Amino acid sequence: MIVMINGAFGVGKTSVANELLNRLEGAMLFDPEEVGFMLRHIISEDVKLEDEKTGDFQDLEMWKPLTVEVARQLRETYGKDLIVPMTIYNKDYFDAIRRGFLQIDPETYHFCLTAKKETIHERLLERGEDKGNWCFMQTDKCLAGFEDACFEKFISTEDAGIEEIAEFICKEIGVRLTC
Repeated sequence: MIVMINGAFGVGKTSVANELLNRLEGAMLFDPEEVGFMLRHIISEDVKLEDEKTGDFQDLEMWKPLTVEVARQLRETYGKDLIVPMTIYNKDYFDAIRRGFLQIDPETYHFCLTAKKETIHERLLERGEDKGNWCFMQTDKCLAGFEDACFEKFISTEDAGIEEIAEFICKEIGVRLTC
């Protein structure tokens, strides 16, 4: 099983993913951001393709297939379910990764956590982000992107705690006994 936890920076993805990790026996966390960080260290500006020079590692051509391949290798090598927190609001990128995950495991679920801009910004400040940094600058793009129905199932984090959201996800994926 692969459980994708999507949403804007600061919406609560990592907190929910960690709660799910505690609840789902035999699961492991896979954060595609780590693949992006690796690529950022390897691919210098002078090597990047013109459309990759955006400052966002998701725009690197290799990020999408490598994210899928790392997930494949984790599943094949360790046989664990994957919990995948990531912010991916670009429909084409999302579709490529989700299709790849579905090929790895047809039991792939996607949840998009939502909150108001003000709430997201408050949470970013609470976690120690500097006001106006890159995470803040992505909020409007994320919120606009996540308006598309392709990102459902939506879960509002405005008035729900981490445990409540994890319980909802467990019910949606049909894992009742271990949650």
